[in-house]
Parts: sequence; C-alpha cells; structure tokens
Amino acid sequence: MAEGGTSESESMQHNLEAEKDEISGLLKRELKHGDIWYLIDAKWFKQWKKYVGFDQWDMSNVGEQDAYPGPVDNSPLIREDTQELKDHLIDELDYILLPKEGWEKIIQWYGLTQGQVPVARKVIEQGMFVKHCKVEVYLMDLKLCENSNIADSYSMSFSRCDTVGDVEKVIKKKFNISENKEVRLWNKYMSNTYEHLNKEEQTLQEAGLYAGQVIVIEQKNDDGSWPRQTKRTETDSSHNKTSFNSYSINEQDSGRGTVAPGLCGLANLGNTCFMNSAIQCMSNVPKLTNYLLGDRWKDEINEENPLGMGGEIARSYADLIKTMWSGKYSYTVPRNFKIQVGKFAPQFSGYQQQDSQELLAFLLDGLHEDLNRIKKKPYIECQDTDSRSDEEAAIESWNNYKKRNDSVIVDTFHGLLKSTVHCPECSKISVTFDPFCYLSLPMPIKKERVLEVFWIPLMPDRKPIQLKVLVPKMAIISDLCAAVGEMMSSDPCKMVVTDVYNHRFHKIFSPGDALSHILDRDDIFIYEVPVSPTDSSDTMLVPVYMRENRCKNNCSSNYQTPSWQLFGQPLFLALPSRTCTAEDLYNGFLQRVSRYVQIPSKDELWNADDFKDLEKDERRTDDKSDNEEESEKNENGEMEVSTSISCPLSSSTDLNSECSSVSTKEMGNNGQFNNQSERLVKFTMVNSYGSAELDYKIKDDGNPLKISGKSYIAADWESVAKKKFYLEKKAEEFEQHISMTMRSQKKQVIQLDNCLDLFTKVEQLGENDLWYCPQCKKHQPATKKFDLWNLPEILIVHLKRFSYNRFYRDKIDALVEFPVRGLNLRKYIINPYHGPVTYDLIAVSNHYGGLGGGHYTAYAENKDDGEWYYFDDSSVSSSSEDDVVSKAAYVLVYQRQTLAQSSDEHLVKNEAMETEYTC
Repeated sequence: MAEGGTSESESMQHNLEAEKDEISGLLKRELKHGDIWYLIDAKWFKQWKKYVGFDQWDMSNVGEQDAYPGPVDNSPLIREDTQELKDHLIDELDYILLPKEGWEKIIQWYGLTQGQVPVARKVIEQGMFVKHCKVEVYLMDLKLCENSNIADSYSMSFSRCDTVGDVEKVIKKKFNISENKEVRLWNKYMSNTYEHLNKEEQTLQEAGLYAGQVIVIEQKNDDGSWPRQTKRTETDSSHNKTSFNSYSINEQDSGRGTVAPGLCGLANLGNTCFMNSAIQCMSNVPKLTNYLLGDRWKDEINEENPLGMGGEIARSYADLIKTMWSGKYSYTVPRNFKIQVGKFAPQFSGYQQQDSQELLAFLLDGLHEDLNRIKKKPYIECQDTDSRSDEEAAIESWNNYKKRNDSVIVDTFHGLLKSTVHCPECSKISVTFDPFCYLSLPMPIKKERVLEVFWIPLMPDRKPIQLKVLVPKMAIISDLCAAVGEMMSSDPCKMVVTDVYNHRFHKIFSPGDALSHILDRDDIFIYEVPVSPTDSSDTMLVPVYMRENRCKNNCSSNYQTPSWQLFGQPLFLALPSRTCTAEDLYNGFLQRVSRYVQIPSKDELWNADDFKDLEKDERRTDDKSDNEEESEKNENGEMEVSTSISCPLSSSTDLNSECSSVSTKEMGNNGQFNNQSERLVKFTMVNSYGSAELDYKIKDDGNPLKISGKSYIAADWESVAKKKFYLEKKAEEFEQHISMTMRSQKKQVIQLDNCLDLFTKVEQLGENDLWYCPQCKKHQPATKKFDLWNLPEILIVHLKRFSYNRFYRDKIDALVEFPVRGLNLRKYIINPYHGPVTYDLIAVSNHYGGLGGGHYTAYAENKDDGEWYYFDDSSVSSSSEDDVVSKAAYVLVYQRQTLAQSSDEHLVKNEAMETEYTC
C-alpha cells in the first residue's frame, strides 16, 4: 500500500459509515403530501443494519461478508400467487418505510431480488381540522360495474387521494364508454341502497368510500332521462351532505318502515363495526339518550372550547341518535358521524379496523368538551394531601375538577379513584384523587403460552416431529429447550432453536433470548445436535442451506444466467472445527440428508443422455412462456451434445453474470463425472440469507477448510440432479406428537370480581415505569395501589383482553363471568359515605376473532321496553339476558339500580356529585 493511502477495509468501513448516515437521515424525513415512499422488508433491513453497524450496541458484524444482506428481498410482504401485499402488515414489525431517495440508494448498492417489483406508496393527508400525513400502505380496491349489469363487477385499486372524477375516467375506459357521454356514479351501500357521487373534485377519502365498495356507472338515456330514478326532492339534492336525510338514497331502500324506537341498525361503511358497536352501547344509556332527544344539549353546546370539537361531535351524534330513535328506520348510515369523528381523531378517519373501547372513550371525551358548561376554565393549583383526611382531599379534588369540567358526561359517567404511591426508600406516601370515565380492568390469566414447533431429531433417519409446548410467557429460550427436552427425552443443552423463513435461518436464538421475540406466526425449528452450541470443543455446528440452480437462457445459447433459489429445510452439520476437509463436509451432508436424498452407487452410470433428456424437460418448462419459438427449435432442431453441470456464480452478486456450460469433453468416456463432478452438490460459502456468495471458495484439495460456526454454507444442486436424487415428498414428511392431537386444556373461567381484585391490588412499578419521589428527588421503583372512592351513575368496564409489546401480540380469549343483575361493588368502595353501589347491565360491546381484525357487535337492553337485543351492524334481532355473557364480551356498560326505578331521574344530576362532594 502506498504511503498516505488507505486500506481496502478502511475504505469499505468509510463507505458503510456513509451508507448508514445517509439512510439514517432519510428515515427522519418528514412525510409530505404527495411524496412517494417505499416498503422494504423489516427482516432484510435488520440484516442491513447489522452489516453497516447502524446500532451502536451491535457493531460485531460491521462489514463482515457473512452479514452481507444481499439483494433486497420483499417476498415476506407479498402473497405468493399475486403481487399484492399480505393483509395486516405492521409498520416496523413487518416492513420499514423509506422515502424514494433512500429506496433508490439501497437498490443502487444492493439491487432487488430477481422477479420482484418495488412496492411504492403515496403519502396522503388525513383528518380535516387536525391534519396529519401518513403513507397509504394499503390501496383501496373498488368494484366497478354498469347499472345495466350490476352483478358483473371488476375490482381495481385506487389511492384515497384519487378523485371521483378519476374513478369516472377509469370506469368509462373500462366499459368502453365515450368520454363525452353523460354519466352518473352511484355508491352502492347494500342490496338496494345507493348514494349519488356528484362532486367530481372530491377525493375518495372525502367522499367516504371504503375498500370493497361497489361503484355503479349509469349512462343517460337518449331521451334525456336516467335509468335510475330517485325519489329525492330537489331541495334534498341541494343540501350539503352533512345529515342522514340529505343522502342520495332511495327512500324505499333506506330501511324505512315502522320499527320500535332504538331498534335501528347501523350500516357498515367498511371495517366500521367497532364504531357501530360502541354507538349501540351508548345509544341505550337512558340518561344520555333522553338528554339528546330532549334537545337540552342545544342550550349547553360549547363551540368556543379550545379542547372541544366546535360542537360538531355533539351535533352529529345527536342527529344520529334522533334518527335511531325515530322509529322510522330499520337501519341507517352513520356516515356523517364518522366523517366528523375523522376530522378530530385521524386514527378513525380511514377504514382500517379499530378498537370499540377507544372509539367509545373518544366519543365520551368529545361530547364532554362540546357540552362543557364551563366556558372559561380557571387555573387550579394542585394541593398536597399530606395532613388531610381522605374525605377532605376527595371533596377538594372533585370540586376543583368540576370548576373546569361540568357536563352531562361528567354527571353521568365520571367517578373518582384514590391512588396511593409508596416510596421504598424514604417511605413517602403520596395520595391523589383522580377522576375516571371508565375502569380498564386487567385479567388474571395464566402467564403461559402455547408454542407450536418442529423438532428435528439428531438421528437422520427420523422424521421431524411437530409438537405443542406450554411455556411461561416471560420465559427465555433455555426454558423452551427444557420443556421440549422433557417431552422428547433429550438433553436441553444440546439444542439449537431457530426461526426458519423462506428455506433459511431468519434467526438463530441464544439460550438467554426472551420468548417474547417469537411471534405466533413464526416457524420455529428446534434442532437436536450432538454437542452444546456454547461448548468450545473440537466440533462446530455449521448452518447449511440447499439451493437449486435454475439457469435461464441468455441472449446467446452458449451462456446462461444463473439463478440460485433456496429450497427445502435448512440444517446443521456437526463438523471437526480444525481438520474439516471438503470430503468431511460432503460425507457429513450426505449422512444428514440420507432419509430423503437417494445416494447413487459408485457403479451407477450418469450418462450424458440422461442429463440431456432431463435438461430438455427442465428448459421446456422454464422457458416456454418466455421464448416459445426458441424452445421448439431446441426441441426439434439439432443440438450440440453438452450438459450444464455447474453454473457457479462469481463473487459478484450481479445476477446477469454469465457462466459457461460444461461439455461432454469434461466427462469421462463412459459419461460419468470426473472428480468433484461426481458429487451431487457443490458447496459454496454464502451470507446468512443464502443470497450472496463470499470470496472464499471451498476446494476439494484435502486441506482443512477455513470455516467456523459463524459460517453459512450452501449445498448447490443442479436441477437435473435434484430431480433425480432429491425425494421431495420424503423431505416434506413429518410426524405429529400427541400434543398436537390432544384436546386443549379446559378454558379458564374468570369472574369479574377477579379482575376487580387485581385492579385494586398493590402493584410494583417496573423499571420502565419508575415514580419520581419529591422527597428523595429521584425516580424510585415504588408500589402503587388503586381504590374506588366514588362510582358514577353509568359504570363502563373495559376488559383488557389485548396485550402488545414490540415482539408479541396476544388476545385473552377467556370467558369472564359477570352478573347481568345486581352487581354489588360495596366491598371495593373505601368511601364510608358512599350511596348505593348495586348495578344492572344495560349494554355489552363484543369482539370476535383475533388481533388485527375480527368483528364487533353489541348487546343492549332497550330503555323503553326493557328487552335485550343483538346489534350486528345493520341487523337487529331479539336476544335475552342469557346470551350476553360470553367470551366475546369486551366492554360492559352498567347502570346504577336507583336510576332504573324512575325515568324522571334520567334528567336529574347525581346528588352525590352536586356543588359539594358528599356521598
């Protein structure tokens, strides 16, 4: 190296540092409306971060070839049969978003896996008054059809930023309608419910369209009339579409008819069942609904409240309640209410599935601020409760709260909690009294989970075994090994736990890794090995992938483009760490795969004709669609007797590099392979993805190989050899352990009292939730306890069925038994002066299914006839008290018994909450 120059490793280090800095800066770029961002697989991106040393705590693999990520591979994000994204992908967990400039740089540096196309998405604005930008990961699929043939529709994808006019142009082109032809577009809600889309400049988002919506195009008749005649008056058509009556919906098709008040379903606007469920629960709260139907809210609306929504939430909800309780409709379309909610809560503006409890909490908060009787909120300084009794502190806290918050929502739904925090160091006790609108109760479930795994026995003649393992949720990998070891009578110290994805090891776990890193959808393979992975003995465990060479014809018939594709199940080979030769590697491989690889005998002939016939079949299958004429020519014309024996990739990762075929001159006279050609596979050093080859070449010269337990080796098969000797059906065979067929353990049944006991139990704060002690002047791992001081007229109970962390998501599907009549909470109230605390159930929000989707419905007791009904979007049916207690129950709405005795009390404030706090 010349003086003053830099070494190659230093130069590469500098380039990787520049890569890291450049991408890091682009990831922080602000989203701007109209920009294009790209999706990139999170697993590939994680590997890239390791390679460039993105995280300071993970610098061990910077620049190492075995950490090289290879071309961008987005296959985990795409459905196999289409180029569409898989459902329910999650940002940062499944994919990373990169701006256009960042994507182009990544592709320039690493390339894109052959056959894949970029996943580009627009940045759109959501919300009205409170705007925010987001990347539109999932496009909107609309079903397009003609009015004359509604049954025959075509699905096409649109951005929510596209306008109604854009859809009209597309649909005209689709059905060969002249651009000058006068048409109308209709939004088809249900079987006979339509809305006229008459504003071409509106975006699909502003028009409230959702995925799966049917859009009907209607052509004007030659006589100037329209095939579809509406019964809407001219006055209705001139109204702004901000209330139900202004919808362009055929009157006879809008669910009109005499029904009992309140038994009105809500049309699903596209994943809005969560909203419908919450609305039905609140609609059947007598005091709130009577307050809105009586128009008292108009006298108390607060349009100037900076924390409110300008009265829009109160107005739209009151209009919806009046429609639902008019007795004129069997269902209605809550579109205006959803639009208003989306203006102020952008998370609800789209058409993704959301949480009914979160919508309910937003609704109550929005109604409270819109109907707050306090026009100007005074500043209130918090006082310490050191020397005062609980009664004095509670009264002061409540009165201070009422000076800033006074509405029908506070009167009806708000209660008071006592919070006690104890410092373990100085014994400081801090007591506060905090208002609440609902109780979120934890569920005392067993802290265990069932993992489905595949066990790969050490003996090569044994098939993999699928089994279910019960492990603690907070356990680590070594705990999983111990559980599997007990089931399979194997040493837990001689196991390797892996996450297998796309025929490769996505992750090889360490014994101390948390099981929370394993998602339910991961394919976990546990390998039995002859030595401990952590043992520094003379034996190393080397990961081996299998790849098939699927060569494609290049522009010249003498050259082919190699395309190595992973297949089969990856495996581990136990090899001598210091003396391993290519012969040892090959023999070890053959022994490991002997169950499903047919090993040719020494005197078995592999003649050129066999290879030629197989190769012709392979090429005919692979190339027919690309170049049929050439394929026929090769089949019928004269061919030179040559066979592609190996098509090694160069050290470059360029998939367009060329490789020569091997002629029969390189074979023996009898057609057998000479030397290394006689082997079924050729070994190549690769990166952990199996997508890029390393500089080091494995040579069969009898010398020890320079490999280690950190190396990755590919066993490369030619297609003809794989077809002849790799027994695919046998390779895919596995057995099922008895744990897979045994019935699940009896579902745990939880009592509502168990949840309340856990809620009021002393809790030790964790390291991520330390409390700042004003006496110690530092954060402390304090203990915290909640107690119920005062309960409201309407008590909302939220069962915390969903749990999330960075790696693990879960829904608790256990049955919670709760009383429909006579819920007595006296034992949980520490206020000695509290009045009656017995409640009756009046509504339940249900959630069916798993995370990221599912379906919401509601049970509710009608305030007028006292009967129970089941609300499933637009459908309403009779029910009973016996039906409402189920494992789907998610949010419970209780009413204090004293209120049910007299309807006059619906409009009276809770005496316990007036002026001075007394219970």
